[in-house]
Amino acid sequence: MFRLRTLCAFSWREFQFRSFSCEPLIIQMNKCTDQEQIFDLIERNKETLSEKQVECAFNNLWQLQKQKTSLLKNVEYVGDHPQFLTLHNLTTNKIKLMNDDTLVNVLYITQQFAVKAHDPLIQALVTEAWKRMESRFDIKVLSTFSTCLADQRLYFSPLMGKIADIVNRNLENIQDLRSLCVLMVNISSLISQHFQEQLVNKTELLFDNMSSPEVDIAKRIVQFLQNVKYRYYPLLERCNKVFLDNINYLDLDSVSKIFDGYQFLQFYSFEFVIVAKKRLTEMIPLFDNPASFVKLFVALGPVAGPEEKKQLKSTMLLISEELTSQQALAVVKAMEDMESRNSHLIKNYLKVSVIPSEISILVYAISMLPSPHLDEASVSRIEAVLPQCNLYGLNDFATSVLRWIQYDHMHMSSITGKQLKLLQKLDHYSHQRLQQSNNLDLLWEEVKSLKEDWFRESLVEETIAALHRLMDGMNCMNVSKIASFISRTNYLSTLLLDKIASVVIEQIEKIHPFSILAIILPFSILNYDPPQRNEFLGTCMQCLNSHLGTLDPIMLVFLGFSLATLEYFPENLLKTIFNIKFLARLDSQLEILPSSLRSRVQFRLMELNRAVRLECPEFQIPWFHDRFCQQHYNKDTGSMNGAQLQIYKMLAEVLGGINCVKASVLSPYYHTVDFECILDKRKKPLPYGSHNITLGKPPGMYWESNTQIVGSSLPPGVERIAFEFLDSKAFCRNVPHIKGKSAMKKRHLEILGYHVIQIPHFEWNSMALSQKDARLDYLREHIFGAGKS
Repeated sequence: MFRLRTLCAFSWREFQFRSFSCEPLIIQMNKCTDQEQIFDLIERNKETLSEKQVECAFNNLWQLQKQKTSLLKNVEYVGDHPQFLTLHNLTTNKIKLMNDDTLVNVLYITQQFAVKAHDPLIQALVTEAWKRMESRFDIKVLSTFSTCLADQRLYFSPLMGKIADIVNRNLENIQDLRSLCVLMVNISSLISQHFQEQLVNKTELLFDNMSSPEVDIAKRIVQFLQNVKYRYYPLLERCNKVFLDNINYLDLDSVSKIFDGYQFLQFYSFEFVIVAKKRLTEMIPLFDNPASFVKLFVALGPVAGPEEKKQLKSTMLLISEELTSQQALAVVKAMEDMESRNSHLIKNYLKVSVIPSEISILVYAISMLPSPHLDEASVSRIEAVLPQCNLYGLNDFATSVLRWIQYDHMHMSSITGKQLKLLQKLDHYSHQRLQQSNNLDLLWEEVKSLKEDWFRESLVEETIAALHRLMDGMNCMNVSKIASFISRTNYLSTLLLDKIASVVIEQIEKIHPFSILAIILPFSILNYDPPQRNEFLGTCMQCLNSHLGTLDPIMLVFLGFSLATLEYFPENLLKTIFNIKFLARLDSQLEILPSSLRSRVQFRLMELNRAVRLECPEFQIPWFHDRFCQQHYNKDTGSMNGAQLQIYKMLAEVLGGINCVKASVLSPYYHTVDFECILDKRKKPLPYGSHNITLGKPPGMYWESNTQIVGSSLPPGVERIAFEFLDSKAFCRNVPHIKGKSAMKKRHLEILGYHVIQIPHFEWNSMALSQKDARLDYLREHIFGAGKS
């Protein structure tokens, strides 16, 4: 009886087991809801597992891992499981039987479970994939394999080079944009500029043929452009539209990477900033672990409002002791962008940092503290890393040391030898770096973000010399970058500007309209016309004309003003700007700008409006900035510096009394004039108040519309003279050549009926005019002519 019961029980268990196992093993694995169930199936079937079943086991284990909340913890658990080792050993024996897709998929998942690159299984899978990829891999399998190599940091390996070669030879036939984008990111360290352009063109073509491009594709395109340092606006605009359309599907990691890419490529999308800020603000309560919160802090902090910043800072203070050195560095950099500092956080990590870029950021942050100070250990740490630094790092150190010196001089009335010695070393390594530069693009990467003070005083001559030496490398890809840099130097190099103009004329079809403002800017600022002026400016406008309706309103305002400075007034551009719809778009954009930038844009629009009214009355564009100007000049009445005060007193002496000269006058259309006087037809000064005119009223006194032409209110033969003292800011750095804004102001005042006398600082402060009598004679000659008194 007992034996019968035992037999029955065994038969029932056997029946149950067989009813489960009669299903194919792959179906059983796919039904598993827990990794232990998969491991149980591996243990019971390890003698008979096929290569497809091995792949299925890996796939299901990985899918289950991705559903876990703590991925790393579960990855470690799976990797240490005895049955994972069984699966690992079984895989080694199945490699030759696997098809291409299975082979690469197993390699990818095995790496996700933290199996090391030197593991025999990984090496065997990579070796087999290498053998097959040339003749057998399709584009999807090749892209996955490239990701496996990238995960092993094999970006510069011969194997990755082979993949780049395969992509290059088959690019014309590739139609899968998702796979191509993965490949582009992974091979980006190995491609030539020509191959880069081919990839960008192919991507653009495939992107436009997609009905609804995916977010992942757009993210990889931005990552590729960032990797190759290529600010290609057409693709960036397309990707930005995808991000805007899918903002609710972007997680913290995605938004963070998009911000990083945009910042690196200097691509600005106010629409994305607004929606991303809202999205990130919603995430603040969701993250409390340091890694995630630091990422949120870095992404949201610089664009956050006051309340969000307060919330971010208070939470960061609570977790600051838990941060790694890399996380602390990221926070310090973000706080610098937020114009906020935490000295405790900074001085913790300066002591342990050894990487030049980290030390540079921390030292710069210290220099921004209310009481900056570096001890001996910090100075030694700086000196040790100087030979490894690029120009950007050296510049950051120099800026920090100069602040430190300034603070010590103000509060301790002394400058120590170690400070001066450090500055000398910084100067030496910077000049050495410039002299050794041999690639224009690499040079620009280093100088593009140099801070003004130290660079202007110590490096500008050497930098211009390097640009002269390398300018044959100027092309459509970098011409706007070089032009933008020259704009910041205030250094007039006709050689470089002529080269920029010729590159633009020859290669305009390859230059994006977004780049035109940067190209025009140095010519406008430095008041320089290249020999082929009309062809150059006409070519630039030809590039812009078909894009006027889509370009950023702020960019068009700055562009219009820059061209007006050069006395160039394209009618299409001006009609686009001075249009109700355009101005409404501009207003909506101004609402989200920082106050300083908003004021700058508004002022540039006013200046453009004034220039068009005065220089192109035939366009009949109305003047609509009276109220704006009155508000602005009511706030800013100005004050005279030492030189202006001297001139004011001497003018009074020359003209016969203080009542014959006016200071700080507003002209029609609101140009500020340093001094003004009126001469009758016999060149005799007229005192103010003796005739009925409205000009010459001091700031704060206004009439309905300040647009009256000067000559119309004066008796016949009477002349109004405007005196302008031009300080060093009105001239190019290296030559006494007047810059664009001062030249434009002189034109406008002359149109308004003034006789304009400009007094350059280098003349007024020269040895020839060191005595009072010489200065009085100088003023008499300019007012009355030679030999007059």
